Amino acid sequence: MFSENKKGTNIELAQHEQLEYAHSRIRQKKNLYRHFVLFLIGSVFLVLLNKVLHYGEPYNWAQWVILVWFFLWVLHLVNVFVLNEFMGIAWEREQREKLVAKQQQKISQIKKEVEKASFDATISKKKDL
Repeated sequence: MFSENKKGTNIELAQHEQLEYAHSRIRQKKNLYRHFVLFLIGSVFLVLLNKVLHYGEPYNWAQWVILVWFFLWVLHLVNVFVLNEFMGIAWEREQREKLVAKQQQKISQIKKEVEKASFDATISKKKDL
């Protein structure tokens, strides 16, 4: 009876993790597409400002701003579609497990040191008596 409950909890936890991962991926892609649309609108605005309205006309600054913005968008694209594959949810889980194991090891070491110190203190008290 208890094992079925734990199994159900594990399944629910796995489903919850999958839903959270899907939600975060959807949010990442949505933000990337928003960034691209904003890039297109902003680029048109910058070109209009530079060429049509003759703002800063002696120098073609709009192309450099657009180039830098495009570079930033490509970095965003790489982050969403490339780096997420290497450092996705499985990588996060693995790193979390490593850190928890290190913390547990340190805690057990500290407990041993405290027990030894308290044992030494009780022995020295007995010797003093």
